[in-house]
Amino acid sequence: MRIERADWDGGDATGFARRLRALTPALGEVTAEVERIVDRVRSGGDAGLREVAEGLGEAVPESFRVDPEAVAAAPGLLEPEVREAMRVAERNIEAVARAELEARTRPATAELPEGHRVEVREEPVATAGVYAPGGRAAYPSSVLMCCVPARVAGVARTYVASPPGAAGRPNATVLAACAISGVHDVYAIGGAQAIAALAFGTETIDPVDVIAGPGNRYVTEAKRLVWGQVGIDGIAGPSELMVVADGTANPDWIALDLCAQGEHGDDSPLIVASPDIALLDRIAELVSELTPERPSVAEAPLALVTTRGLEAALTLADAVAPEHLELAFQGADETAARARVAGCVFVGAGGAAAFGDYAAGSNHVLPTGGAARFGGPLGPGTFRRRTSVVTLPGASASALASHVGALAHAEGFPVHGESAEARGRQ
Repeated sequence: MRIERADWDGGDATGFARRLRALTPALGEVTAEVERIVDRVRSGGDAGLREVAEGLGEAVPESFRVDPEAVAAAPGLLEPEVREAMRVAERNIEAVARAELEARTRPATAELPEGHRVEVREEPVATAGVYAPGGRAAYPSSVLMCCVPARVAGVARTYVASPPGAAGRPNATVLAACAISGVHDVYAIGGAQAIAALAFGTETIDPVDVIAGPGNRYVTEAKRLVWGQVGIDGIAGPSELMVVADGTANPDWIALDLCAQGEHGDDSPLIVASPDIALLDRIAELVSELTPERPSVAEAPLALVTTRGLEAALTLADAVAPEHLELAFQGADETAARARVAGCVFVGAGGAAAFGDYAAGSNHVLPTGGAARFGGPLGPGTFRRRTSVVTLPGASASALASHVGALAHAEGFPVHGESAEARGRQ
C-alpha cells in the first residue's frame, strides 16, 4: 500500500478531510464515451446493445435474457457452505430491510386549521433494475443487497443485469443469488450499455423505474446520464474505510481490515486516525508485511493521521464522512456510533467492515466521497415513491382561496388565483 503519514492539529477539519481525499487518484473523464454508448443503446435497442458490446470486445450471448430455468437451478450448483452463507445473508438483509420499512409504511397525515387534510403516502415503484458487476470478480452479495430490499419494499418485478462469462451467462453464484432473492428476470449484459438498456428498454430488456447497484466508473457515469429517465440509488465512487482507534485497539485486526478494503482497488482511500503514535507505527509495519503475501490487495492509498486526542479523531471522521467507519477505542459503543457521519459504523469486538459487506444484514451499497453528509445506505426507501393526497372540502377551499389568490397575484400568476377563488365562491 502507499502509506502516507500526517498530523492534524485540530484546525479546519473540512479542509484536512479534502487533503485526505486528494490521496485518491482522479477517476478520469469518461463522459463522452458513455454518452455514445447510452445514445446507441437508446436508439438501437438489442442491435445497438449488441454492437456496443462487440465493439468493446465483450462476450455477447445469443439472447440477453438468461433462461429462467438456469437461474432457478443455480443455487443447487453451489457448494453447500456457499449456499448456506448466501441464505444467512439473505435472511439478515431481509430482517434489517423489514425493520427499516416499518418506519416508512404508515401514512403521515396532517389535519389543517382550515378543515382540509394532507396525507403523504409511500408506495413501491413497479419495476427495479439491479446491476451486478462482473469485472475483477463476481458479486452475488451485491445482488442480495439490492434485490432483497426491493422485494421487501414491494416492487412487483426486479431485474438483474450482469456481464456474461464464456458460457454466455453471468457467474453461477450471481445467478444463485438472483434465484434466492426472487428476481423476475436476469440479463446477460454489463457495463454502461446495461444501464442504458435498463433505463430505456430494448426488444429483450424491459425498462425499469429505478436502477441500483455498484459498478465501475463507466457504470456510474451511465447512471448519472440516465437519471431523470429513471431513479438511481446514487453516484458511487471508490469504496472507503476509516478507522478511529486508541492504544487499546488490536493493530493486527486493523491491518487486516485495511488490506481487506484494499481488495476493492487501488483507488480505495484508507484512513486511520489516532492519538497513539505507537499504534499507527505498528499498523504501518503490519500492512507492509501483509500486502506482499496477498495478491488480491492492491496499492490502495493509506493515510495514517496523528490527532491531538480521540475527540479530535472523531471530529475528523465526521468531516471525512466515510463510507465505512470502524470505532476501535475503549468505550466505543452504539452511543458513540449514533452521532457519527458515515455510511455504516462498526463497533464491538467483531466490528469489521467485512461483516457488513456480506452477512451482518446492514447494506453494503453506501454513500462514498463524503456523500454520507446527506445520504445513507440503500434500503427499501430506494424503491419507494412518495405521493401527497390533498382532501379539500368546499369550506376549506373558501377559507384558503383568498390566501392563494394573494400569493398567486404576487408571483405574477393571476389565473392560479382565479382557479382557487372560483372554488372559494362555491
